[in-house]
Amino acid sequence: MKSVARNPETIGIHGGSFRKDEIHKSVAVPIHQTTSYQFYSTENASNLFSLKEFGNIYTRIMNPTNNILEERITELEDGVSSLSVSSGQSASAISIQNLCNTGDNIVSSTDLYGGTLNLFNNTLKSMGIEVRYADPSDPKNFERLTDEKTKLYYAETLPNPSLRVFPIEEVATIGKDLCVPLIIDNTSCPVICKPIKYGATIVIHSLTKFIGGHGNSIGGILIDSGKFNWSVNKNRHPNIWMPDQSYHGAIWGEVVPKLLGINIPFIIRARVVLLRDLGYTLSPFNAFQFIQGLETLALRIKQHCKNANIVKNFLQSHKKVQKVIFSTNQNKFFNNLSKKYLKGGKGSLIGIELKGGLEAGKKFINNLKLFYHVANIGDVRSLAIHPASTTHSQLSNKDMLKAGVTPGYVRLSIGIEHSEDIINDIEQALEKI
Repeated sequence: MKSVARNPETIGIHGGSFRKDEIHKSVAVPIHQTTSYQFYSTENASNLFSLKEFGNIYTRIMNPTNNILEERITELEDGVSSLSVSSGQSASAISIQNLCNTGDNIVSSTDLYGGTLNLFNNTLKSMGIEVRYADPSDPKNFERLTDEKTKLYYAETLPNPSLRVFPIEEVATIGKDLCVPLIIDNTSCPVICKPIKYGATIVIHSLTKFIGGHGNSIGGILIDSGKFNWSVNKNRHPNIWMPDQSYHGAIWGEVVPKLLGINIPFIIRARVVLLRDLGYTLSPFNAFQFIQGLETLALRIKQHCKNANIVKNFLQSHKKVQKVIFSTNQNKFFNNLSKKYLKGGKGSLIGIELKGGLEAGKKFINNLKLFYHVANIGDVRSLAIHPASTTHSQLSNKDMLKAGVTPGYVRLSIGIEHSEDIINDIEQALEKI
């Protein structure tokens, strides 16, 4: 039974079908730390393996704790079904591997997380999958790069370091007519953006970031909207419409609606084929940790965004800051996208370019006391990093600038501490440059 929750504050606590453990009446979600599950009979086991029934077989594919997490995030994102995986990086990989084969291509936004760029430019290339990059400042760039081998569009709602909000509906509409689904990474904007509402087919998250919030677990998730019409051009998606020999010739576009009554061939294939074969499995313990984070997510994200806006205003008038990069500090096109897609907050990521360049960036980081110097975002605690000397240091100066990283660029992920304490720490570090 689907929950009656409608708002994110309630969904994080009550979303999905779990109310209590039916055996022991526990209200807290149990951790099902098990590898496998007892079958009712040989017929039941056979039906599960042949997809005549859907249920637990082995934790690499399904687990009750993970399922509760999946149900709640499905509701949070207004989707139909979800698949939790071992990391945000594996969520990105599986979302593409599920539709692409050797010789295929995808069209991606130019504005991406560095780890995703490495995946696209190196690992996918070694698999024979081409990535074509479109500047999102003109949504029609996606259509211009599309051909018969294009399987999907890929983007991030609020990518860093650019922090330019992606034109979700504009690109999703182009893809709908061409039977090209939009996969969007919403890691930076849970609660404040609902990509499915604007036409995204699949939403992914690094659970490690805001949803977890406490920096103690790594995980990822994919959410299927259930709204994409995969039959518009069956030739474009053979993984959905060609017989799968690993399941005795099952055709996912036909089997899944018949078995479950909902249009989710993408997420089911991702689970029973790729998760089965590649083992991107989220541990039940980590799923439990993310459920704890999810319960306070809607409250935390408000404080993240409130603090970030205060910090942004402070930085904009500081003499040692050359430029402040924020979702609302863009040109007219991207500022309008921020107004359209980010509701209840404009994100908690801030980029600053310091006037002293590379050395100023290093000194600023080294003098922070409250901020943690880590390669992460979305913790309850405030975080900072200097990309030119860390995450982007392997790039040439030309490629670094192309990625939006200048020598004096510093990325801040604003936490939920008191804004006065956050600003005091930034101010004292700036004064020591």
